[in-house]
Amino acid sequence: MPTWDRNWPVLPKSHMSPNSFKGALEKQANWLSSYRPVLQFTEQGMVVSVGDGIAWIKGLPSAAIEDILIFADGSRAMVFDLNRDRIGAILLYETENLTAGTFVRHARHPLSIPVGDDFLGRIVDPLGMPLDGKAPPTSLGRGNLEQNSPPIIARDFVNKPLYTGIKIIDTLIPIGKGQRQLLVGDEGLGRSSIAIDTVVNQKDKDVICIYVLIGQKRSAVVSTIETLRSHGALDYTVCVVAEASALPGLQYIAPFAGCALAEYWMAQGRDTLIVYDDLSTHARTYRELSLLLRRPPGREAFPGDIFFVHSRLLERSTSLNAENGGGSMTALPIVETKQGEIAAYIPTNLISITDGQIYLDIGLFNAGFRPAIDIAKSVSRIGGKAQHPSIRDQAGQMKLDYLQFLELEAFTRFGQRLEASMEARIKRGRLLREILKQDRLKPYSSLFQLAWLTAFNGGILNTLEFNELSQCLAKLEHEVDTTTLSLGSSPAQWMHAVTDWLSLDKSLPS
Repeated sequence: MPTWDRNWPVLPKSHMSPNSFKGALEKQANWLSSYRPVLQFTEQGMVVSVGDGIAWIKGLPSAAIEDILIFADGSRAMVFDLNRDRIGAILLYETENLTAGTFVRHARHPLSIPVGDDFLGRIVDPLGMPLDGKAPPTSLGRGNLEQNSPPIIARDFVNKPLYTGIKIIDTLIPIGKGQRQLLVGDEGLGRSSIAIDTVVNQKDKDVICIYVLIGQKRSAVVSTIETLRSHGALDYTVCVVAEASALPGLQYIAPFAGCALAEYWMAQGRDTLIVYDDLSTHARTYRELSLLLRRPPGREAFPGDIFFVHSRLLERSTSLNAENGGGSMTALPIVETKQGEIAAYIPTNLISITDGQIYLDIGLFNAGFRPAIDIAKSVSRIGGKAQHPSIRDQAGQMKLDYLQFLELEAFTRFGQRLEASMEARIKRGRLLREILKQDRLKPYSSLFQLAWLTAFNGGILNTLEFNELSQCLAKLEHEVDTTTLSLGSSPAQWMHAVTDWLSLDKSLPS
């Protein structure tokens, strides 16, 4: 069939001036004189059956995995399985007219999503289409959903802190820019709350956030978006939503779409934070698609390549060196456990991929310790390298001391009589546990973190009762807001300031 050049001149308008009209006609005449018809061969397939978000297609012998297909009715799909006589494709967009017998052709381009600064503050689906009732965001390019992770020579060490505003994390389980830190625990223990608090704490810190909601109920999606909006976090956040009623194919590509958006800003040298909420639902969606496509099931009926799916996603989060822009992508994947079973298939896979995990325990949650983070099972493989030196020096042995306190406290349950030194250590550990408690959506600054660490390590808080602790910390927070000290100030300066702030002759301002 003849192929037509896309640069066909625009037809002359009736309101054009005579010279413009004549120029347009001459341009068309020149184009026609240079046109040469050529033959173009195309492939065409046909839908054999469709259902449950899957389309089986015959024809298209040159189709490859992850090729994009366009149906005659306007539907879109991605090749997901290749058999000898037919193709299995997952639907990304489905119209009511899609039936068996519909013709299919190649799109001849990889799956991508539009990217650009206009996406900030918007709620979009994994294909980049708006879900907030506004006009489509202005695109400055397109980002491929499937892309190789940055090579080793393009990466840098993770050494810049990303503050969550949560005391127990910033001091004992620090997160660095470019790190992949897993949030793991049972449903309802506050995994998403920690992620939302971290996003809220990035206000005025020049960090762009991408929050990916995978398979969530609409009520949960609306609640998350309204929380971000009410705290001013939506201005620097993009929400990629594939709710529970969306096609399984959209739920599958949702985290890759969010990663493509984050990579756009990372390539520009910006710091980004991406939350995958959650990858347990993503794994179940992938299992559903694989079983519908009749792939051989493995452990817990998951396909054998589920580890590869998540590893190629999370490996794209990194910190780039100066030669490659110096940007970073920090990932907070969320995974669900059943009855605290951390050794289940998907949680262990993700623990082995990520740079550490934050484990939430139902026993701590029921005991009123919020956030219910189990220090013994939580770890950051970046450690103090992602902390400011002043905070790292003050945090020092605190985690080890706290773990030793938990062991000592177990002996008190048997009614054993302890020495005075042991009782003092237990009282100090219980005081630290009260300090580490924190309400939702109340992030603390890095200066306040250093202030309470200085006060605790200096023994200034040892004489306080538990009911006096909250008022003391509120006084400390108020004084920190007006201080001229910085994280780089000397320990002696901080000790002198904290001692003065918490002196008895100074009362809490009303």
